Amino acid sequence: MCLGNQLGSRLGGRARPGISTGGHLAQTLASGASASGSSAQPQKARDWIEILQRYRHPDPARSVFEVFITVVPFVALWAAAWASLYVGYWLTLLIAVPAAFFLVRLFLIQHDCGHGALFRKKLTNDWVGRIMGVLTLTPYDAWKRSHAIHHATHGSLEDRGTGDIDTLTVREYAALSPFRRFLYRAYRHPVVLFVIGPPLLFMVQHRLPFSMLRGADWRSWASVIGTNIGLVILSGVLIWLVGWQAFLAVQLPIVAIGSSIGVWLFYIQHQFEDTIWAEKPEWNVHEAALHGSSHYDLPGFLPWLTANIGVHHVHHLYSRIPYYNLPKVLRDFPELAEVHRITLWESFKCVKLRLWDETERRLVPLAEARAAL
Repeated sequence: MCLGNQLGSRLGGRARPGISTGGHLAQTLASGASASGSSAQPQKARDWIEILQRYRHPDPARSVFEVFITVVPFVALWAAAWASLYVGYWLTLLIAVPAAFFLVRLFLIQHDCGHGALFRKKLTNDWVGRIMGVLTLTPYDAWKRSHAIHHATHGSLEDRGTGDIDTLTVREYAALSPFRRFLYRAYRHPVVLFVIGPPLLFMVQHRLPFSMLRGADWRSWASVIGTNIGLVILSGVLIWLVGWQAFLAVQLPIVAIGSSIGVWLFYIQHQFEDTIWAEKPEWNVHEAALHGSSHYDLPGFLPWLTANIGVHHVHHLYSRIPYYNLPKVLRDFPELAEVHRITLWESFKCVKLRLWDETERRLVPLAEARAAL
C-alpha cells in the first residue's frame, strides 16, 4: 500500500536554498568547456534535453549482443548452481550471487525496452521486454505503464504512490496514530525494505499487481496473465528436468538476492539526502529528473553488471538513451558525473533517511524528525 497517498496532507514550503526550477544546475555544475567543445553550460535541467538526444539512437547489433551476453551467462550460472547441488549447497549459494546480478541485468534490459531505448522498433522492444519479463517475474506491459508514471511524476508530493518507495513528510508522520507510525517504521526498516519485501514483490505481488493495474488497459492485464502462463510453462519444464526440490533450491536464492539488489539500486537512485520533492507549481519534471535522481558511482565491474543504471540522473532526464550510451554522456560532459554523485560507501548512509523534511527540503532520519516534533 502507499501510505504516502493515504495519510496526511500535502505540504508546501519555501524552495530549498540552492535549488530552483530556473538555475540550480548552473550553480551545481562547474564552469568551463565540455568535452564536446562547447563552453556554454545549460542554465536549466531541461536545456540538457537537446544535448542528450544525440545519444538516444541504439545500435541494433550492440543491443542484440548485450542481450546475448546477459542471457547466456545467466542460463549457464543457473545450470552451474544446479550442478553444484551435488557438491554442497554452500557452493550453490555462492553461484547464486553472480546469477542474481545477471538476473538484475536482465531486468534492466527489460527496463530499457520499456523506455523504447534498446531497439529502434517498438515491436522489437516490446517483445524482447515481454520475454525478459518471464525471466524476471515481472509483467512487462503492466510494469512499463507503472514505470512511465513514475518518470512523469517523480518528486511531486501530490503524485506519490506509483512506482515509488512510500515516503512521508515529517508533518504527515507526526499526524499519524501510534499504530500507523509503527507500520511506517516497519515498512521502512532495512530488513523489510531490502530483505523480506523484494522477494515478496517479485514472486507474489507481481503475479497479480493491482497497484500496477489501476486504470490499466487490456494490454497490462494480458501482460500479467501472459507472464504468469510463461512462468508456469518455464517452471514446469525446469521442474521436469531437475525436480521440484532442486528447482526451488536454485531459483529461490537467485530471485531473493536479485530482487534485493534491484530494490537497493532503486532506493539509492532516489532516496538520498538532497533529493527533490515539491508541490506544484514549484515541482518541475526536468529538475526533479536531474536533481531527484542520483549518480550512483559504483566501483569495478558493478556498472556493467547493473547496466549503468547508476547514471540515473541522466537516465531520468532522457530515458530514451540506451544504457550502453550513458557512460558516453559522462565522458563527454564530466560535469554531469558530479551531480548528486554517491559512492558505494556513501550509499549505506542513505538507509537511515526515512522522512521528507518540508522545511529543510531534505530527507532526514526518524530520530532527527522526532527531535523536531
